[in-house]
Amino acid sequence: MLTIAHFSDIHLGQDHRRDGGKRARRRAEQVMAYLDALPGPLDAVLVTGDLADHGLPTEYEQVTKVLHSRYPVLTCPGNHDRRAPYREVLLGEAAGEGPINRLHRLPGADVLMLDSSIPGRDDGLLDEETLAWLDAALADGRPDLPALVAFHHPPAILHLPTVDRIRQYGEEALTAVLARHPRVAGLLCGHSHTGAATTLAGLPLLVAPGVVSTVTLPCEGGRGISFTQPPMLAFHVLDDAGRLTTHYRAVPAS
Repeated sequence: MLTIAHFSDIHLGQDHRRDGGKRARRRAEQVMAYLDALPGPLDAVLVTGDLADHGLPTEYEQVTKVLHSRYPVLTCPGNHDRRAPYREVLLGEAAGEGPINRLHRLPGADVLMLDSSIPGRDDGLLDEETLAWLDAALADGRPDLPALVAFHHPPAILHLPTVDRIRQYGEEALTAVLARHPRVAGLLCGHSHTGAATTLAGLPLLVAPGVVSTVTLPCEGGRGISFTQPPMLAFHVLDDAGRLTTHYRAVPAS
């Protein structure tokens, strides 16, 4: 059995009401402290993008400190991230503007972290290079084991007007790749700043809550975004039968 903690959109560096980014960092540290205090083991912590608010090197230096954990931490870029400083500071690689895609081989499953960002834009797309990489990685990894595919932008309508305009487009091409690889057990993403669950290509599409803020549904009224709700996360449990189960949790103040 595989257990993964999943959250998204920490936006380190976000200057909420001119606080110098202290609120965003405090909320991310609250989540990490909660996870590190768990009595039971996790197999990984997964953060699906918008690690930095402006994509600055100094923000990624904060990310490396805040996301430090006794568990493996897997990340992918979001629309607020910038590929060159992300590579240099987080990955220790030379700066480059190509998509950042990574395969992580966890005990019992492969986790593929994809780059759905489009430099200079807020909406998302898995480009041809990324889709070709995904196709090859699913075929050449460990085909006898299940796989989870993660990215930032949800490739589906979530009925959140502020998010749906800048979702991931071109989902038909992703669906075609997934159809060739039945070992994929589910799709994980962020970007919406709210926990949600839907489907794509007959697979669970599980959206992590945001940490820095929560986007609300039209029926909830208000401005469409809340800065008062607590940070949240998801626990994904992939069992030996290949069934993926998700539990959402509000993170208590430490």
